[in-house]
Amino acid sequence: MRRREWLERLKIPLMLAPAFLVLIVLFSGGLVVGLGQSLGYMPVIGLNEFTLHHYADVLTNSNFLQSLWVTFYIAFTSTLLSTVIAIPCALVLRQAFKGSRFATFIFQVPIPIPHLVVAFGIVALVTQSGVMARVLASIGLLSEPGQFPVMVFDRAGVAIQMVYLWKEAPFIGLVVLAVLRSVGTEYEELAQTLGANRWQRFRYVLLPMIAPAILSTSIIVFAFVFASYEIPLLLGVRFPTTLPVWAFQLYQDPDLSLRPPAMAISVILTIISIMFLITYRRVARYAIK
Repeated sequence: MRRREWLERLKIPLMLAPAFLVLIVLFSGGLVVGLGQSLGYMPVIGLNEFTLHHYADVLTNSNFLQSLWVTFYIAFTSTLLSTVIAIPCALVLRQAFKGSRFATFIFQVPIPIPHLVVAFGIVALVTQSGVMARVLASIGLLSEPGQFPVMVFDRAGVAIQMVYLWKEAPFIGLVVLAVLRSVGTEYEELAQTLGANRWQRFRYVLLPMIAPAILSTSIIVFAFVFASYEIPLLLGVRFPTTLPVWAFQLYQDPDLSLRPPAMAISVILTIISIMFLITYRRVARYAIK
């Protein structure tokens, strides 16, 4: 009897073990190799001794702080604006109105579309030779398409922000919408009978209930954008670039001696990202109390 109970307890862990084993081996293997290369251990090119020299070179590089600022700026603004857009959209979509199901469907359309596809669409839309520039020129608002504001390959990263907003706002919004629909309207109605206005009902009733969803999704968005290189590489300026793009460029270089600094940047990026996320989590929890 005890043996059967013991086997029943181990049933689920044993079923999940193959998948977890593959994930752990692949993740741990890549982590160990990357960490070793960042410390200068790369026998294939004759580097057999561990050193912190590559970390020192990266941290003392004149481009490091600029790249860090650009990376943080893009990740923070994308997360903040996505959250600001997502919450009102979720509040609207929770209401029952004619066409609400269709509106919800349209709101979640961006989620399965790859970021690269969105990037190419943004390029076709907002470049100085794109659709918007030509339309504005054709109706006389611009004398020529070249007068359209520069939004691609600009230092402000407008096109980059547009891609992330279009993708991440629905992600946050749908999670918040699911929470709102699960809690119903009873608490708001009770607060309204006690004299709470619309803002008070949101601030003291709804916000505490949706805060965990906002916090968790915004952390995911920040971490993703902070470590993403594809969109800044395609739509950003060549200098100063983000830390992930800098690491990717070094990693892709045919000169294998640049591989250790690329890995060092990746490790530094991971550490900084974890520090930002811990800080953000504490500040956000304090702010919503």
